[in-house]
Amino acid sequence: MSDAVKVGFVPFSTARRGILVIFCDDGLKLGAATRKALGRAANLVGRVAATGQFKGKSGSTLDILAPEGLKASRLIVVGAGKVAAMKEDDFLKLGGAAAGKLRSSKDGITIIADLPDGAMKPDQAAAVASGVRLRAYKFERYKTKKKDGEDPALRAEISFAVGDVDAARKAFARQARIVDGVIMARELVNEPPNVLYPEEFARRASKLRKLGVDVEVLDVNAMKKLGMGAILGVAQGSARPGRTVIMRWNGGKRGDQPVAFVGKGVCFDTGGISIKPAGSMEDMKGDMGGAACVVGLMHALAARKAKVNAVGAIGLVENMPDGNAQRPGDIVTSMSGQTIEIINTDAEGRLVLADVLWYVAKKFNPKFMVDLATLTGAILVALGTEYAGLFSNNDELAERLSKVGLATGERVWRMPLGPEYDKQIDSQFADMKNTGNRHGGSITAAQFLQRFVDDTPWAHLDIAGTAMGAPKSDINQSWSSGYGVRLLERLVADYYEA
Repeated sequence: MSDAVKVGFVPFSTARRGILVIFCDDGLKLGAATRKALGRAANLVGRVAATGQFKGKSGSTLDILAPEGLKASRLIVVGAGKVAAMKEDDFLKLGGAAAGKLRSSKDGITIIADLPDGAMKPDQAAAVASGVRLRAYKFERYKTKKKDGEDPALRAEISFAVGDVDAARKAFARQARIVDGVIMARELVNEPPNVLYPEEFARRASKLRKLGVDVEVLDVNAMKKLGMGAILGVAQGSARPGRTVIMRWNGGKRGDQPVAFVGKGVCFDTGGISIKPAGSMEDMKGDMGGAACVVGLMHALAARKAKVNAVGAIGLVENMPDGNAQRPGDIVTSMSGQTIEIINTDAEGRLVLADVLWYVAKKFNPKFMVDLATLTGAILVALGTEYAGLFSNNDELAERLSKVGLATGERVWRMPLGPEYDKQIDSQFADMKNTGNRHGGSITAAQFLQRFVDDTPWAHLDIAGTAMGAPKSDINQSWSSGYGVRLLERLVADYYEA
C-alpha cells in the first residue's frame, strides 16, 4: 500500500525541531501544553494572525516560517473552530487540514495534540493521526516524472505530542488498521483496468489469508455448477473470465451467525452491447468500488481481530462488447432459479450482485447483508456526491447505518422501496427484467436486488457518487475515496461485536 507517513507518539515535554504543528480555537486561544511548548513564542500566533486575517476557523491554517524564539523551522497553526462543538469526524478533518500544509521533511515533524480545553483524549489524538495518513495518501505508482509545481507525496516521520503516550498508541493501533483498509480500497479503485482485472483482483483479495481470513475463489466452472447464470451472462463478453471471491473472518463465537457484506466488482464497464458514450468511459475502471470496499473492510476487521464472524463476498467481471457478449433480449437464469430478461446490458451490476447475494443468503444465513455498488447514475442526480443512497428492508439496520454514517462522516440517505416501483421490473417474457422505467432508476435497481435476498435483513448502498470522482476533502485528495470501509467497520464495532 502507498503510505509513507510514519506515526509515533511522544510526551509533551519532548524537545521539538523541524516543523511544529499546533491547534487553536476560533478565538485564537491555545491549550496549556501548547503555550508551554512555545514559551514566549506563543504570542506570535496572535500577532501574525492579525496581519494575515487568520481567525482560527475550523480547517483554516496559518504558516509561520522560522518563528522567532523557537528551534522549529516552521510553525503551522491549524484552526479547530468551536472546540466545544467538535465531533469525532472533526478530529479526522483536523489531521487532514494539518497534513495539507506539510511537506516531506528530514528534520522531523511534531504535532501537539492539545486544544484550549485541554490535551486531546487518546482516541482524539489517534483520529488526528489517522486524518494525517488519509490526507497524505497519493496514488503515484505509474508516474515517472513530476510536473513543475506538483506537490510530491508526503514522506515523513511525524511525532504526536500527547498527554498519555501509551493510551494514544493503543487507540491509534486500532484506528491504523481501519485506515489501512481505507487505503487498500483506494488502491484497488485507482488501479488501471489493464492491471486490475477479475483474476488479479481475486489474487489480491486472497492476500487476506495472511491475516487469518479464509478465502475461496470460485472460477467459471464453479459458478456454472452453482447455476450463477446472471453473473456469468455479464462476464461472457470478456476475454478475462469472471470470479466470485468469498472471504470469511471467524473472530466471534463458533456457530454464531455471521454478518455479511457483498460488493459489486465490475473491473471495467463498457456497457456491453448497450455501449456507453466514449466521454469519461475511462472512469469505469472504478465500477468495482463496492468490491474494493468489502476487501478493505475485511482487512480492517481481521487486522484488528474483530470479535465477530464476518463474510465478505465480491462478484468480479468485465462488461465487454465482443461477439460472445449477452444481448438485449437475452434471458438468463439466476442462481435463485428466477429468470431475468436483459433489457439493457449496461444495467449489469445488479446481475452480478443478484447471484452473490443469493449465494451468501442461502449458504451462510447471515444476521444481515449489506451490499455496496457503484450502481446507478440516477443516485448522483438524487443525492450528488455527499451521501450514498440507502435502501433497506429492515428499519433497525437502516437506522444503525444512518447513525454510524453521521459519526464517521460517510453519510447515507434512506430512499424508498415499494410495490409501485417493484412492478416496473416485471417482464412479459421472464420473471423480471433488469431495468425499469426511465424515472426512479436507483429505486428500481434496488427493487431488483431485493428479489434476491429473500427474508434476510438487507441494506443496499448505492455509492456511485461517493466511491470515485467525489470532490476532494480534508481527508482525501485521491480520485478514489475508499468510501464505506469506515462506515461498515463502525457498524460492526458499535452493534455486532461480542
